[in-house]
Amino acid sequence: MNTLIAITGLGIFCLLFEILNLRKAIIPITIAGLLGVLALNYCEFGAEQSYYNNMITVSKFSTAFSSLFIIITIFLVALSHNFYHNHPTKLSDYVAIKVFLLAGGVAMVSFGNLAMFFLGIEVLSIALYVLAASDRLNIKSNEAGMKYFLMGSFASGIILFGICLIYGAMGSFDIAEIHESALSAELPIWFPIGMILMVVGMLFKIAAVPFHFWAPDVYEGSPALTTALMSTLAKIVAVATLFKLVSGLNLISSLENQDLLYTFQNIVVFLSIASMTVGNIMALRQVNVKRMLAFSGISHAGFMLMTLLTSETSSGVLLYYTAAYALAGIAAFSVILYVCRDQDNEDITNFHGLGKTNPLLAAVLTASLLSMAGIPIFSGFFAKLFLFDQTIKAGFISLVIVAVINSIISVGYYFKLIIAMYSKEPNEQRTGKPFLIYAVAVVSIVLNIILGLFPSLVLDLLN
Repeated sequence: MNTLIAITGLGIFCLLFEILNLRKAIIPITIAGLLGVLALNYCEFGAEQSYYNNMITVSKFSTAFSSLFIIITIFLVALSHNFYHNHPTKLSDYVAIKVFLLAGGVAMVSFGNLAMFFLGIEVLSIALYVLAASDRLNIKSNEAGMKYFLMGSFASGIILFGICLIYGAMGSFDIAEIHESALSAELPIWFPIGMILMVVGMLFKIAAVPFHFWAPDVYEGSPALTTALMSTLAKIVAVATLFKLVSGLNLISSLENQDLLYTFQNIVVFLSIASMTVGNIMALRQVNVKRMLAFSGISHAGFMLMTLLTSETSSGVLLYYTAAYALAGIAAFSVILYVCRDQDNEDITNFHGLGKTNPLLAAVLTASLLSMAGIPIFSGFFAKLFLFDQTIKAGFISLVIVAVINSIISVGYYFKLIIAMYSKEPNEQRTGKPFLIYAVAVVSIVLNIILGLFPSLVLDLLN
């Protein structure tokens, strides 16, 4: 609870920095504030508490994921310095929106009441709508913002309808009460219908098939830094929240009572396979790097959905996978921001010869793509290894076989970009070496490698 209050307070101060003529200090002060919030959140780790009639609950799950969200936000705020350097709109507005978005994400993994869950998801969603359309002189950004707003509003409406049906069935918004009722009573038909609607809405948020059609267009049209935020922070917040909903509302146990567990598992398996396959096959055809990573994100959403099959034991695996994926994504987008900062598009041709003109950033991008593909020694490999091991133990061997095949397919489009960096001649000599972009790129990929070498640092947090 203290973490959420501190984040909100920091967001309010960010709005005041420009008024106080502290534009140059906005980024360092915000980063320092987020580091303080991270320390405060660490102090709450392991303290099982609830606040305001169980509206907010503090647990190992919420504090561990909140720490990951804060770290990713620190990287995104650091990248804002160069990205918004010559932007006419006030820098404090963009930074404040990112901080408030973080507050929504923390609320989404800390909720103990469905009302707080919906409040968190709306805070996060509205911030994303604004950021997607923030380049107001760019028609693609306007289109991306409008498309995301319309589709996101429908998804939020579906989630709200699901919450209403669950309340009608259980007579409460409180997660603990719903959990107990799901164990002890024969449930009305409205409960599984409400859960289905909520899950459908969350599948939109993580861009899983068949609710993925918005992602490529929105990712391509949005400003590059906003795309980085959507691809990393927003996606892992949605995945963690979906996981908490399925486990927190005791969906698995309630389905066992109604002989619907087999159907639920089949649906999850189908969604996982469809997301992995469609995402990878469509990514093979892309020439725009942001669209390629959008389809890559759809594929990774399919991998992360596999944790729903073993939700009672796989929270640590999900935390590790999301950390590995987000750190690799931040590293990749740091390089994209540098390479495409003066370009009208993010096509692969912009990356031709990067290995010759800038070996460091080329190496960082190569490492991040290899991590996403699941190549050792990067944490992406171990994330998939632990995920597959957990899924095999649950008896879904065929799903793991399909996942392995999809991992092999993904190598094709990741290596397409890597080959372009090292085998093509550079189009132009890029000047300038922005320190923060270099720092974020290097630090994030180093953290990715450290997690690969020492996976217990994350895996043991939730055990």
